[in-house]
Amino acid sequence: MSALWQADNLPVWLVVWPTFGAIVLFLLPARWRGMTGVSFALANGVLALVTVFFVMEVGVLRQEIGGWAPPLGIALALDGLSALFILMTAVVGGVVSVYAKIYFTQVVVDSARSSLFWPLWLFLWAGLHGLYLANDLFNLYVVIEVIGIAAVALAVLSGKTRAMIAGLRYLIAAVAGSLAYLMGVALLYGSTGVLDIDLMAERLEPGLTTRVAIALMLGGLLVKTAVFPLHFWLPPAHSSAEPPVSAILSALVLKGTFFVILRLWTELFGVSLTFMAGQMVGVLGACAVVWGSFQALRQERLKLVVAHSSVAQIGYLFLLFPLITVPATAVAGGFEWAPLAWSGAVYQVLAHGFAKAAFFLAIGVLVMATGNDHKASMLNMVGRLPMTTFAIGLAGVSLIGLPPSGGFLAKWMLLSAIISSGQWWWVPFVLVGSLMTAGYVFMILRLAFAPSQHEAELKSVPRGLQVCALLLAVGAILIAFPAEWVIDLLEGTSTFGEVVRAGAPVNSGEVGP
Repeated sequence: MSALWQADNLPVWLVVWPTFGAIVLFLLPARWRGMTGVSFALANGVLALVTVFFVMEVGVLRQEIGGWAPPLGIALALDGLSALFILMTAVVGGVVSVYAKIYFTQVVVDSARSSLFWPLWLFLWAGLHGLYLANDLFNLYVVIEVIGIAAVALAVLSGKTRAMIAGLRYLIAAVAGSLAYLMGVALLYGSTGVLDIDLMAERLEPGLTTRVAIALMLGGLLVKTAVFPLHFWLPPAHSSAEPPVSAILSALVLKGTFFVILRLWTELFGVSLTFMAGQMVGVLGACAVVWGSFQALRQERLKLVVAHSSVAQIGYLFLLFPLITVPATAVAGGFEWAPLAWSGAVYQVLAHGFAKAAFFLAIGVLVMATGNDHKASMLNMVGRLPMTTFAIGLAGVSLIGLPPSGGFLAKWMLLSAIISSGQWWWVPFVLVGSLMTAGYVFMILRLAFAPSQHEAELKSVPRGLQVCALLLAVGAILIAFPAEWVIDLLEGTSTFGEVVRAGAPVNSGEVGP
């Protein structure tokens, strides 16, 4: 039993602890679930801190479950990238958990909703940890399904007609994406006879089967990440969910599937990816930036503004792939922009996670106070809910990319990498996207400062909810300051870091999908 507490078993505990918490919360009486759920969330935060310090000291950890090595056994891999995602999940998830505790006990006094939220949330948390640690394609499928089922169940928690319809659309998209991914995994397994990512990377060869498998897997994951034009399910699902659920879905769930795409692209798919494949994914990201921002500008409901904004902000992440996918004829050692692009994309993940969670929580406060989320409800809000308005402003600063926020650092690194790589055609999309983001953020703030002749009386909102939104918004600004530490963690303790330090392209296949 004592062997379980050894440091080498840390990846197992990262999955077991939230899973154990979810089971406990299912069995507990409803009145105890809120405080117990927050306790498990805070314990997850402690585990995340231990994980980061462990990776900084030891480096990449690969654990074989039960002592059985692949291909017979299952391996977990913990590196700097997964540790950083685990830490972000812990910080955002911890604050959202406190918000949910207050929300479900003081605002929405509904024991059924509260009882279901906590176990589903911890199951989703366990799935995210499994996603960041799994080192074989089938177990990635399993945790993707766990996350999808828990996310859909959370999205329909309110039981309202709008939420149920949006949840059904979300479920259809999630199932379709999972099936496409699973079919691709089956093709690769038939070709190589293994599921472990490291072993498969050694055996995978270019060919029609590999190209079809990659296309299926990427297509399924792109649906789940809501990349344009596969984002049809995201705005209604995120905008109709409860405030803490909207924050979880946008800030954390979308990042999980992006993590999988990033890892497979850099560690497995290089054998069949070409420069043109990277450009095609970049086009999807660029279109998402413009289209999502345009739709956000057109919306009359604030939650829909924030939901469409998620489509745009996710688009920036996919501008990474054309920067790290180079022609097969390229010579190693000349890709000094690759670490910058890599760090910029990961910083965009962090900045968006904090800012978008803060935005959804702040809009949730506004809805509780006014009873609706129409733009007109923002009139003179700076005088009536100053803390919430300040949180929206700070989150907006990061989303736009203004200094000294995490969003500014992410966009600056991406732009620097784009210019250094000579792929200047991506620059207008980054700049126009930032200007359009400023359009809908400043529109909201302009209304907040505008006087209102007929002000309806605001309902009382617990101050703790406003503090939670403000904390995450401040986090979106402060995340820029430990940049050197974050970059060192990424480049020094990750598979991709080993590649970029050598100055080599991540992908240099001869044939494209």
